[in-house]
Amino acid sequence: MRAAGNIAITDAHGPVLRDQALDREALQHLEGPHSLIQCDLAEGDFSHLDLSDWSFERCNLRQADFSRATLERTRWQSCRAAFAKLTACDLGDAAFFASDFNNASFKRATLEGARFEQCKLTGADLTDVRAINLRFDETLLIDAKLPALSFHRTTLNRIDLSQADLRKCDFRQARFIESSLREANMQGCRFEGADLRGADLGGLRLVDATLFRGATISREQAAQLLKELGLNIR
Repeated sequence: MRAAGNIAITDAHGPVLRDQALDREALQHLEGPHSLIQCDLAEGDFSHLDLSDWSFERCNLRQADFSRATLERTRWQSCRAAFAKLTACDLGDAAFFASDFNNASFKRATLEGARFEQCKLTGADLTDVRAINLRFDETLLIDAKLPALSFHRTTLNRIDLSQADLRKCDFRQARFIESSLREANMQGCRFEGADLRGADLGGLRLVDATLFRGATISREQAAQLLKELGLNIR
């Protein structure tokens, strides 16, 4: 067992633990929500635990396994969680800020009301998530798996979806601001009423052009698309 160490002052998320190496047994001995600051949980098995309302700040969570854990209303600030497993977790109303979840798995997770701000989710897998009111802001989702996710009527502000798997995503009436769809797989997507003037549409194939029927693009984007489709503009 890695010791939990001394508990410091209490904040809004409960007692505070700082600079501790924590394993499953240590967390199980802690009663009620805690705030972990700069703690090391890397490669630990925390599957099936109830950590609702806990806070993680500047923690090392690389390859940690939270599969099927209850993580409702958790807060994640400046954490490093590459390759973490959050498969089938309940992350309802969770908040992620400036954290690195590159190549993490959120498959079949509940993300209703969750939000990601200034996060890195390159290569992350969000297949089959429950995601009503899921929000992304200034977040990297390069090469991420997001099939059938709904962005209906949402604003995508500085979201990089380059090379992402977006098959059957719903972008109807969505608004793109300084975002990218470059070389993404958009098979079966819907864009009716979407404002794409703030999106990078580079790498579009001829077969994809019809997906944007009913969407708004700029004159510059139209010229770019024609060039990428092999047409000469004079």
